[in-house]
Amino acid sequence: MRNFELSVDVGESYNDPMRFVESCQVAEKSGFRSVWFGDHFLPWVHSNARSAFVWSVMPTALDRTKKLKIGTNVTTPIGGRFHPAIIAQAAATLDNMYPGRFLLGVGSGEAMNESRFFPSGWPKWQERIERLSEAVVLMRKLWNSRDFFDFEGRYFKMNALYLYTKPKSKIPVYFSAIGKKAASYAGTYGDHLITTGNSPARCHDVIFPAFEESARKAGKNPSEMEKMVHFQLYLTSKKAGLNRMRRTGEGGIVAKGAYDEPDPRKIMAMVSQVSDEKILDRFQFISSADEVIEIIESFRKVGATRVNICTHSYPDRIKYLGKKVLPYFNKRQKK
Repeated sequence: MRNFELSVDVGESYNDPMRFVESCQVAEKSGFRSVWFGDHFLPWVHSNARSAFVWSVMPTALDRTKKLKIGTNVTTPIGGRFHPAIIAQAAATLDNMYPGRFLLGVGSGEAMNESRFFPSGWPKWQERIERLSEAVVLMRKLWNSRDFFDFEGRYFKMNALYLYTKPKSKIPVYFSAIGKKAASYAGTYGDHLITTGNSPARCHDVIFPAFEESARKAGKNPSEMEKMVHFQLYLTSKKAGLNRMRRTGEGGIVAKGAYDEPDPRKIMAMVSQVSDEKILDRFQFISSADEVIEIIESFRKVGATRVNICTHSYPDRIKYLGKKVLPYFNKRQKK
């Protein structure tokens, strides 16, 4: 059985690139062992105002920390913006430079971030998840093959492939899944699971069982695989949080159809379609450390082995969690 871990996510928007590096340094000093980055070309909504290229930021963050593990939550190697062979090379290079410290989270993507790179049209979800699954197979073969090979997939066809700079350790692949079908793909193709936007009850009843069942069918041991839950944290009251989500348009990302909308300005406007209840279900507006602990515990009790809190690149939020929340779970681990 895997130990439980608490990590933070600094996102990809809101601030300039060096603020993300600072956030990683603060996270390590605060006692966190891992930090995750979003990977976007555009921010979710226009008001976020920034969108750093995290593959440029991550090596600097790795270099300016000592033991911290850093990962993508998530990158999208489905063709278009990123070909899987390029992500395989980038990941292998980082692991070669900082062995065992790079974590690769992958997902099927959303239109806002990826559709501009598909001139023939934004693929439907089924094609995207198939592309992602095939991409993971190709990346692993590039990391592990000791000779040239041809790859004849449905979506990716390449001849005389060989990756000269290999990773120095096994790069863990965290496969993102929001729904039951995606969770089944995650169990088959991923080493670990990332999920977001699900309640503890849905994780327990739907997402985790689908992931574990498909993992067993693939010959894996689910007890050795992480189940990571990601949620967005804002240290404010529910009333103030709701006001912010509507004022900035950030709540639009939970609107129906937001994942298929390519324009972050329109996603902002979609907040008018979202109820207060739906916003409160997706975003956590917290006034005390005890409330944060209660939320994390609710996921841990249903089987999550890691909870990833999105603080964005705000060092004060990370310091708060390191001081007020992390010690509780460190103490639990020692029992």
